[in-house]
Amino acid sequence: MKKKSVIKAIVFLILFIGIVWFTRRQFDVTPDAVRAYILSFGAWGPLLFMVIYAIGPIIAFPTSVLSLGAAFAYGIWPGMLYIVIGASAAGVTGYIMGRFFGDSVLNFQDSKWAQRIYPRMKEKGFLYVFILRLIPLVGFDILSYLAGMTRVKLGAFVLATLIGMLPGTFAYSLVGTSLASGDRTLILVALSVFVLLLVTTFLLRNKVRQWLNI
Repeated sequence: MKKKSVIKAIVFLILFIGIVWFTRRQFDVTPDAVRAYILSFGAWGPLLFMVIYAIGPIIAFPTSVLSLGAAFAYGIWPGMLYIVIGASAAGVTGYIMGRFFGDSVLNFQDSKWAQRIYPRMKEKGFLYVFILRLIPLVGFDILSYLAGMTRVKLGAFVLATLIGMLPGTFAYSLVGTSLASGDRTLILVALSVFVLLLVTTFLLRNKVRQWLNI
């Protein structure tokens, strides 16, 4: 890596870490806190929530906390709708960051791994993103960055993200709604669905890696 690239990478990391530190220090990032905050804005709350979700990849805001917060505040519906819109916007934000800044900062395209993955993701970008949203072996934001860096078509990326994250979004919404209701039966059902999703991911992880050749 050239000296100029090293300097750019260091500056980028310092700024990124600084933003994350400030965000975590200044804001109480718990589902209850998120719920109280967005509800305090009344009718503007859903829009505020989606905006916060959309900039999440920039400040490394925990998306799972946001999803639970929305479910706490709005229930499965329209909470799930707000989560899907916000998460899709967050995915696009991460994609843009990876597309326009990833290679210049990290020189990702020069690595041997990139030389293998670039052609496959260009050819089968929808499949890669869809499967890895459905079976989240890669973090939500990290997958968005990678999709941008590997030049997956934006339309295919958005569609794959939207469809692939529906099961996980439903699980988070159900858990958040059940915890907010305090209904033990609903909580048990919600946790069972969530655990089933986690177990499925665990059992399929190696097959998915082999299938996608990653």
